[in-house]
Amino acid sequence: MNACRPRIEGVSPGPLSSERRPAIFLDRDGVINMDHGYVSTPEATTWVPGIFDLCRLGQELGYVLLVVTNQAGIGRGLYTEAQFSSYTRWMLGEFAARGISLSAVYYCPHHADAGVGDYKAICCCRKPAPGMLLAAKEDYGLDLRRSVMIGDNVSDMQAGLAAGVGTCVRLLHGSCSLQAGLGFRQAMDLSEVAGHVRAAAASVSNAS
Repeated sequence: MNACRPRIEGVSPGPLSSERRPAIFLDRDGVINMDHGYVSTPEATTWVPGIFDLCRLGQELGYVLLVVTNQAGIGRGLYTEAQFSSYTRWMLGEFAARGISLSAVYYCPHHADAGVGDYKAICCCRKPAPGMLLAAKEDYGLDLRRSVMIGDNVSDMQAGLAAGVGTCVRLLHGSCSLQAGLGFRQAMDLSEVAGHVRAAAASVSNAS
């Protein structure tokens, strides 16, 4: 098992353009779906309010939409990669039915302590390591400086900053107070995240 190459589900990137594109990197649990703990079935899925509107906005602004998710549930033996793949295809279909193209889902199945068998590994892809984002950069020809990372954990922000993502936004869900001087932006809900995405896109447009 290659512990430094994340797995990927979704659309093949195809031939790379000479122009580097920006991406929105979305954590899954806590950003796309509510984090009820190792979500792996449609029945257990509750969408985070505003996720479809946020993704439509990103799509309209020209961002490549990518998911980057730690999936220790695989490593812990709670569900298999085949089950995760089936669930991911369902999730991509739900977005597609709403006119939204999530280009790919990068996932890390490893866990350094609780992983079973080959999944017990210290890897380069589990956030806060930036491996998933760096792999996506190469696969999709991304400009990380113009990209946005959205997550609900500090480890998401650490991964984004380590990869050189220009705008990192932590979704707090109203459960934490805003703190200054952390090196990343913070938002209480996805409508506020959308404001940061618009600002990031506008700053790039104004600088060009």
